[in-house]
Amino acid sequence: MVMVMMHQHHHSTAPLTHPINPPPPSSVSALRSPSTSTSNTQQFPSIGSPSFEHGLPLAQVKLSDIVPYDGAPVGPYLRAVEAFSVSLMRHNAAVIELGVKTRAVAQNGGGGTGGAVLGKSGRGVYTYRAGRSLGDMGSSPPCMTEVFRCMGRAARAALCAIARHLRLRSDVFDHLLDDNPLPVNQASSSVVVATFSNTTSQNGKGAIGGGKLVTNGEVEKGLLTLVSSDAPGLKVCDPNGCWYLADSGLTPGDLLLLTGKALSHATAGLRPAAIYWGSADNYVGTTCGGRTSLAFRLIPQSNAILDCSPITASGHVIPQSYVPIPVSQFMDDLSSEEDMLCSNTDNAYAKSFFCKVLMLWGLFWFCAE
Repeated sequence: MVMVMMHQHHHSTAPLTHPINPPPPSSVSALRSPSTSTSNTQQFPSIGSPSFEHGLPLAQVKLSDIVPYDGAPVGPYLRAVEAFSVSLMRHNAAVIELGVKTRAVAQNGGGGTGGAVLGKSGRGVYTYRAGRSLGDMGSSPPCMTEVFRCMGRAARAALCAIARHLRLRSDVFDHLLDDNPLPVNQASSSVVVATFSNTTSQNGKGAIGGGKLVTNGEVEKGLLTLVSSDAPGLKVCDPNGCWYLADSGLTPGDLLLLTGKALSHATAGLRPAAIYWGSADNYVGTTCGGRTSLAFRLIPQSNAILDCSPITASGHVIPQSYVPIPVSQFMDDLSSEEDMLCSNTDNAYAKSFFCKVLMLWGLFWFCAE
């Protein structure tokens, strides 16, 4: 089933007519032309641009409708992939709705969550990386293992849907990803980042943690990001340079998807990185006095190669600037462009922060196996 999430103000929407197997980029009807991104640099619009609150829709698709399966494609899959991909092209974002179980994460936690580590990377930002030994687990909230699995499954399914709409094999990006499950004693490339921002500390950046800071916001450095939060506050810039509040209509069980720089390079700019910005305007009245978010960052392996040859083979014309590059070098180049600000985190704040994370995920119902 495919739903469309409408924001507060009414706006008429034209039917989605883009085909699941779109024509080559020479046609004006389907994919974004590579000419819109002829290099690895982006022009970042002003935060003061008109807002999305005038009412464009984000596609909201069920995870179960875009998960790859054996056999011929059926209607729900085709419609979901189409709506999902068109939403990314028009709005630089889409929403994935998880299925539900009969228990919440906090109730499902408990012991035996080994294979993880919780790292600290600044006040109010905590990073969980799967695959470490039990001794490295530290003070990780017990629900994090299941959070990582569920959001990772959704991220991989979204990547397959993006590939399919570009006329590629759904597994074309698999060589960039960690094996699943992970090999013994190998840490994951992807991470879950838990972030708490209040009205006094939120300055527009560091909205979900781990993003690349740019002039007027942030961009994800990896392939894509899935975000769940307990309050709206994430503004996204659409391809026309207009900013909108992307998570104003989300509920527990909804994940906002934003594409990243690595995916933009791997697709030769056909799926450009979304620019986002944290806003504290909507925090008033929240039970925590701020915004708690969990973001799953799907990051390619450092020893993989970002290569656009599958895009060329599928019939797309790509700019010459998109050349094969090792992921490690690609990430280093992005990191060298930004100034990283770090601060120490005291134990008292850490304890309070974890309580906020558990409160959020106590309301978050998980997808069925």
